[in-house]
Amino acid sequence: MKPSGTVYLVGAGPGSPGLLTLRGAELLRRADVVVYDALVNAELLHMAPPGAEIIFGGKRSGEHSIPQEELNQLLIQRARSGKTVVRLKGGDPYVFGRGGEEACQLVAARIPFEVVPGVSSFMGAPSYAGIPLTHRDFASCLTIITGHHDPVEGAPGIDWPHLAHTPGTIVVMMGTAHIGEIASILVANGKQEQTPVALIRWGTTGHQQTISGTLATIAAEIARSQFAPPTIAVIGEVVNLRSKLNWFENRPLFGQRIVVTRSTNQAGSTTEKLSELGADVIEIPTIRFENTTRTNDFVDALVELNSYDWLIFTSPNGVRFFFDLFFKRFQDLRDLGGARIAAVGPATAKKLKELHLQVDLMPEEAIGAEIAKAFAKNETIENLKMCILRAEVANPDLPMALEALGAIVDDIACYQTLPVTDDITGSAARFLESGADWVLFSSGSTVEHFHSRFNLPLLLKKFPQLKIASIGPETSKVLQSIKVKPHLEARTHTMDGLIASLLSHSSAVVSTQTESAP
Repeated sequence: MKPSGTVYLVGAGPGSPGLLTLRGAELLRRADVVVYDALVNAELLHMAPPGAEIIFGGKRSGEHSIPQEELNQLLIQRARSGKTVVRLKGGDPYVFGRGGEEACQLVAARIPFEVVPGVSSFMGAPSYAGIPLTHRDFASCLTIITGHHDPVEGAPGIDWPHLAHTPGTIVVMMGTAHIGEIASILVANGKQEQTPVALIRWGTTGHQQTISGTLATIAAEIARSQFAPPTIAVIGEVVNLRSKLNWFENRPLFGQRIVVTRSTNQAGSTTEKLSELGADVIEIPTIRFENTTRTNDFVDALVELNSYDWLIFTSPNGVRFFFDLFFKRFQDLRDLGGARIAAVGPATAKKLKELHLQVDLMPEEAIGAEIAKAFAKNETIENLKMCILRAEVANPDLPMALEALGAIVDDIACYQTLPVTDDITGSAARFLESGADWVLFSSGSTVEHFHSRFNLPLLLKKFPQLKIASIGPETSKVLQSIKVKPHLEARTHTMDGLIASLLSHSSAVVSTQTESAP
């Protein structure tokens, strides 16, 4: 009999991917099945293995994609087939998340399970809105209630007169529709109508929104701003600390929705840096990389390594794939031979330096053809043998420019660039529905594949606020070939340089708005 698998009830945190626990991340990386809720940040699904089964089990406004009983049976069935099942739940599984009900069903079915606590939204959202739930001067008591039930009809288990006279902070979860009634009942039972109230929507994410008022005014504020779920309400004097402690919403890229088009294995560091600056990041990978199909050419180049005067790398991917294949044949870096090394761009040079290899030549601009000019300034390359190590499909300008200077050039493919068209996380669908503020392009191939999938000029017409950022001239050239002019081009042609240029642009816009304000 096949041994049963295990179900892990994992708290995904309140929205920010960075608030997932280390244990949660570890389980996601080895999951066979992931069943996730509507309030889970879909970017977390990138952590699951490529072959994992991804199932949406979310619920919104009473509409269940999978009825709870069916969802319970799904977890049991997958576990009985020997699968490792991660039930990914927003916030914490046991805080108003029906995790306790699911755990009881697993016990009844004799399915092994583990609960991985998460950062609940009742803690995370107020913290990111600058509201400490307790403070020695204002609140030494914390009460958490659900606002899911209409308080006029009677919320089970809530003693409103007692709650109105309980000191400290009250947090209402899932109470957007009923917060006006809750405020009125608290006032009717003796709570001061001037008691501060804040509502936080999509807390801890780059599109977090916060509104403030009092028990007397909050219903009108919600109606005026058309505030919709999901929200957390905080009631109490601690709300007044927000004016001093609002750290997250003051970050330089807060409120900017930015699309990252890099491959999944490269996007992580970029997403992390943008998120730390407050951006709402959408990962839409457009490309992936695999070993070259031209293996015979590559093997021939390895055999001839000692005959080359120069090895030329045009991207970090070229470095990575070349040396992955190199070390499958050779055990010693000295087998590289005596060739000097040229790199196009600081990111490529950095990748080589990680291998303790000295870069002998790098052009000032990260443009392939510029390296020929750098050679021309450096020395004569007539009759020198050069090996360019790059993608299968690449711009022919570089080998032509080198050959024009008299060099003998072998253009060797180390890897191939392939399109990505699936949408496991639903990020592409969300982008097509609501747009973004920026799309970042890190290479010509990301432009080509993104345009092939979405038609970039049409997108710019559909979303007038959408702006395009390019990592450098080569990428901008591809954009211009489809009649799209980038709004911004990085001064330093790296992802860090592109982010720095975004920050400068954002600061300039804020300064202009401040100067033009009455």
